[in-house]
Amino acid sequence: MGKIRILTTGGTIAMRELKPGDGAVPSLTGSDIRNLLPPDLPLVEAEEICNLPGAHMTPDILWKVRTRALAAVQDSEVDGVVVTHGTDTLEETAYLLDLTIPGDKTIVFTGAMRAASEPGYEGPANLAAAVRVAAEPRTRGLGTLVVLNDQIHAARHVTKTHTLALDTFQSPGWGPLGRVDMDKVFIAHRIQHKTLLCEALETKVGLIKLGVGMEDDFLRCAIATGARGVVLEGLGAGRIPPWWLPGIRQAISKGIAVVITSRCSGGRIYDKYGFPGAYRDTRAAGAYFASGFNGQKARIALMVALGKGAPDNALDVVFEK
Repeated sequence: MGKIRILTTGGTIAMRELKPGDGAVPSLTGSDIRNLLPPDLPLVEAEEICNLPGAHMTPDILWKVRTRALAAVQDSEVDGVVVTHGTDTLEETAYLLDLTIPGDKTIVFTGAMRAASEPGYEGPANLAAAVRVAAEPRTRGLGTLVVLNDQIHAARHVTKTHTLALDTFQSPGWGPLGRVDMDKVFIAHRIQHKTLLCEALETKVGLIKLGVGMEDDFLRCAIATGARGVVLEGLGAGRIPPWWLPGIRQAISKGIAVVITSRCSGGRIYDKYGFPGAYRDTRAAGAYFASGFNGQKARIALMVALGKGAPDNALDVVFEK
């Protein structure tokens, strides 16, 4: 096993309660995180990017993580990268790196659900498992991975499914790619890794989740305030109430990319219905479809596809039409 670089960004894995009753806050440094590891692992070096809760992350910070991870995989002395991250937004940063960092070196995200000052703190176990996965030659070419609770997930598929449970990260409809069993890494199946060139994210991209009977006020607001793109979490297989169709057509006519996904946890965006607002209507309007994406990852993909330096056909590469 060669050298692994750990990039730390904060999150619960870096938190502890400094004074009883005050609540846990980010306080473990990059060196502290590195020192959680047992001595039998490969050579590990740590670089602290920031020390923030996952809920405090911004597009600028996500891009900084991406830049430092890219530099790490381009270092000939580094065999793999581990990123520690707050679990609230871990899947979004992980998917950003998966989509925009080419090559076959393994990047692994991990974190913790319990702070270092809590009983049952699982940070060291998750970190050790992530390092083993990053160092495992058989994980090369799988793109960015997420490793918690000894499960290995593809960044493309994984999502946080429970607010508190240790097994919160799941891949609905797909399942994990493999698992870590003590000192061994097992890969059950492989996926294709696809990347897209981009120099900077487009940040004026909205995400709207639809509920029964909702008016299209938020979409109209996005149009009025200069959004470059909007992701709509539709009903069922991406269906839209018929009174939303004029707003969707207006947005597309103004050059705003409209991407439709589902508020369901998995499945294609497609149907054979003929009523207003079904798949055929939004397709005819010129919308794109994010099959298999949840809303937050569809938004990341749209921010990349509309970003500076992205190719002209970026939307067609990432989404269905």
